[in-house]
Amino acid sequence: MKPSEEEQIFSIALTQVPGVGHIGAKRLIEGMGCAVDVFRYRKELPQRLPEVSERIIEALDCPEVIARARAEYEFVCKNRIGCYTFFDEAYPSRLRECEDAPVVLFFKGNADLNALRIINMVGTRHATAYGTQLCATFLRDLAALCPDVLVVSGLAYGIDIHAHRESLANGLATVGVLAHGLDRIYPQVHRKTAVDMLEKGGLLTEFMSGTNPDRYNFVSRNRIVAGMADATLVVESAEKGGSLITAELAESYHRDCFAFPGRVGDEYSKGCNRLIRDNRASLLLSAEDLVQTLGWNVSTAASQKQPVQRNLFPDLSEEEQLVVGLLEKQGNLQLNALVVETNIPVQKMSALLFELEMKGMVRVLAGGMYQLLAQ
Repeated sequence: MKPSEEEQIFSIALTQVPGVGHIGAKRLIEGMGCAVDVFRYRKELPQRLPEVSERIIEALDCPEVIARARAEYEFVCKNRIGCYTFFDEAYPSRLRECEDAPVVLFFKGNADLNALRIINMVGTRHATAYGTQLCATFLRDLAALCPDVLVVSGLAYGIDIHAHRESLANGLATVGVLAHGLDRIYPQVHRKTAVDMLEKGGLLTEFMSGTNPDRYNFVSRNRIVAGMADATLVVESAEKGGSLITAELAESYHRDCFAFPGRVGDEYSKGCNRLIRDNRASLLLSAEDLVQTLGWNVSTAASQKQPVQRNLFPDLSEEEQLVVGLLEKQGNLQLNALVVETNIPVQKMSALLFELEMKGMVRVLAGGMYQLLAQ
């Protein structure tokens, strides 16, 4: 369902209210059902959401914020930019499950942000010949194994831009998550690649037009890079850096994290080696490793050879029947894929799968794939 014009405007406005923040904005929308009602019934918020302070209620009474949001909506419409509110079906469903997910996103491009397979590739801005070769070889091989995978990165110098360019070179869709509004490209030298991505992927941001690429914004955008993907891949990293923040965020979101190893002592392999040593990332040597670990190479043919007799399971809830039907139709699927296909929240999906396991109807395979058991 497409959100109304007012819902888009008030979602934008909510991001500009002082003192609300990412988590607060999400809780307000989830509690009230939509952004319009957050503003419309702000005086009733204490009854609906007791944790909301009087300071927030007063901050919501701000005509200037609404006026700025209306101006941004006009910019979005004029430039044919997608404005995805929190409950929009085009909003990345994997990201929606994260506690600090943005309540509105701006997107220019043609990629499906709810593609069945999504990875992000991140790393140092000071990519070495080793790192750039890893990007080229890995994405070439991944394109042969999974041509429908979506590759996400941050359009920054180094590993990010190489990931985007190698994705395009191998026919893979790629999305750049920006730390500023869609009225500019930073760094400017990456403009050509950004334009090419509009035809095979796109550009995504939570920031309004006029927003500068300030340092904090890069840290903030990392949560989108981590949250919208099934897995985070760290290609090269020093002991400190933004890519390690992305890896940490992926871990907090319970997403898979991988790292390519490097030589002991190499400055821009220290971060990756440490992630692997501390068991915070899985060792990654090839595209085949990733595909096997995530279970993307599991053939669905075997699971579809023996049709499941649905009438043997009369005690299934409507949502359990939905999950069973999807596994019967499409074969083995990961948790994130089931969430995307059914639009059931990840916590509830986990509970449903556990119940189905207890009933002996599904089992977990390597890589977190769920398989429907023939009866």
